[in-house]
Amino acid sequence: MNPRPDTRQPRESKAAAENRPLYWSVRRELWENRFVTIAPLVVTAFVLLGSMIALIGLAGRVRSLPAGDPEKLQALAEPFRMAPAPIMLACLLVGAFYCLDALYGERRDRSILFWKSLPVSDVTTVLAKASIPLVVLPLIALLLSVATQVTMLLAATAGLLLSGVSPAPVWSELRFFQGLVIMLYGLTVHALWFSPIYGWLLLVSAWARRAPFLWAVLPLLSAAAVEWISVNTSYFASLLGYRLGGAMREAFVLEPGSGVDGDFSRLSQLDPLRFVSSPGLWTGLLFAAVFLAAAVWLRRRREPI
Repeated sequence: MNPRPDTRQPRESKAAAENRPLYWSVRRELWENRFVTIAPLVVTAFVLLGSMIALIGLAGRVRSLPAGDPEKLQALAEPFRMAPAPIMLACLLVGAFYCLDALYGERRDRSILFWKSLPVSDVTTVLAKASIPLVVLPLIALLLSVATQVTMLLAATAGLLLSGVSPAPVWSELRFFQGLVIMLYGLTVHALWFSPIYGWLLLVSAWARRAPFLWAVLPLLSAAAVEWISVNTSYFASLLGYRLGGAMREAFVLEPGSGVDGDFSRLSQLDPLRFVSSPGLWTGLLFAAVFLAAAVWLRRRREPI
């Protein structure tokens, strides 16, 4: 006599899915929006290709390295330190375009009618969509950046050893684990700092019936133009510029003359205390919460397009 099949596992899996709606909603977003992972991977492939080309002739540069020249040492590690930048920028852009389509797209293709029939609240859905640019994409950027640097470092080490050159100068100047902490800190800073931007884009995505990109950008540009024409001031434009580029000034110690795009390669340049005490951070988080609450309200009431 055959034993009775055990049906406990499917019931447990179903119960787990019902108890973790946010987790499964995030997974659904990744299933439906494959470009969230594909676009950073494509950029990473191009970064690796360009970085490998930049490493050609590394052995000769190490051999000709003059003793005690810090600028030459920094030049050796420059390709390794700069490789994560395009990947992180790509993830920021992917997050912005994802937010613009996140709530607009489900109304356009009328899939919102199906998703609203499921026992998942509008709050959970909007939070799941907000977590893509705020949590998922920064993690993707970190993993791909680390994988890129490790691949470059292993390739450079192998090439130097085969050429009879010690890779010690590259390893000592790169400071891999220190750079990992700086990357993690920088990604966290930008996710928090850009949260009102992502919230605004989600709000526009929930409201717009056509061309969400124009509705997201034109009101801001129009407000700045009206202020400049009417009262000859540019406070609103400065506020927008501060939101786009102020994270580096608030979270890092900038060297004189380095600008906001300076070289951040030392832990001493991190200033988390000033960042968490910045009024711009908390004002932005407040606006992000308001925008997300408005997006939830709109999703509950807006009809398919």
